[in-house]
Amino acid sequence: MNVLVVAAHPDDEVLGCGGTIAKHSQKGDSVHVVILAEGVTSRDISRIPEQRKSELSALAKMAYQASETLGVTSLSLHNFPDNRMDSCDLLDIIKIIETAIKQHHPDMIYTHHPGDVNIDHRRIHEAVVTACRPLPGSQIKTLLFFEVASSTEWQTPHSAPAFTPNWFVDISDTLTIKLKALETYQSEMRPWPHPRSLAALEYLAKWRGSTIGVEAAEAFVLGRNLII
Repeated sequence: MNVLVVAAHPDDEVLGCGGTIAKHSQKGDSVHVVILAEGVTSRDISRIPEQRKSELSALAKMAYQASETLGVTSLSLHNFPDNRMDSCDLLDIIKIIETAIKQHHPDMIYTHHPGDVNIDHRRIHEAVVTACRPLPGSQIKTLLFFEVASSTEWQTPHSAPAFTPNWFVDISDTLTIKLKALETYQSEMRPWPHPRSLAALEYLAKWRGSTIGVEAAEAFVLGRNLII
């Protein structure tokens, strides 16, 4: 099976489905990860990437190291502006995703949920849904939306669609791999009780697991599933 993960920022791929990625890899599936935004310059009033070269380089190295930990087949990093993707033409984002689909021929795609607080997450969700429209001959069978701690749960009621998962993946055997990959992202992780702390993410995985009777799980909202 070919799997494509489309994420906004370096660390979103692990936060959203790191345990599932590792599980796919262990099964022998090819997992390709596309990360669209650079993940650094939103900390500045004005976006000047040249002033953040060292941080951008360090974050890219973390992304490659995390991918190696998870067993990712390929990683593609792009340079869309961090937390400013609403300033980009949607078509430009769609084209990048369509290129990845043509290159990797995925059977399954994982991406962001539309109800997240983060604007980049919402923008990428729109782009993926458009790129994955079910045209005749499309190989994509399954489209899943993941949650990202410190974004999905921060959305207020009725401001956007709520994350109500209806698809779960047992990651009891790969949770430690997910946590190890998250440790790689030193600049992005936070101390407890922040939701993007290792402790909180372990608790979340165990809570999602307990809701379906396993040790640990990742939860998703099903966008579409085609059974042939």
